[in-house]
Amino acid sequence: MATPTTPADRRLPTDTEAAWLRRGLDQPGGKLPLFDDEGQRVRPRIVRACLDRGWAERWFANPLKPDWLVCRLTATGRDALFARSRVIAVDFRHPGAAAGDAG
Repeated sequence: MATPTTPADRRLPTDTEAAWLRRGLDQPGGKLPLFDDEGQRVRPRIVRACLDRGWAERWFANPLKPDWLVCRLTATGRDALFARSRVIAVDFRHPGAAAGDAG
């Protein structure tokens, strides 16, 4: 399934947005990084897109670097990440039955 690309009604993060949001999953408070894996500052366009869609929220203002957006992952952001995942639900109460199967 390709990630939607129409900005106005897009409900799922792009690959780049999801990569940034995913990094907040295992951080205390869902803190999102200011820098990517290569030490480069995360592009403000990515941060703003996630803020605009409610997937991230401003956590606090950095008085030393007021132009830096210190953000954290929201519950909506977690939901968007999980909606992107390709996980098959299995109902372990009924061996051999996938979720949604009549049985």
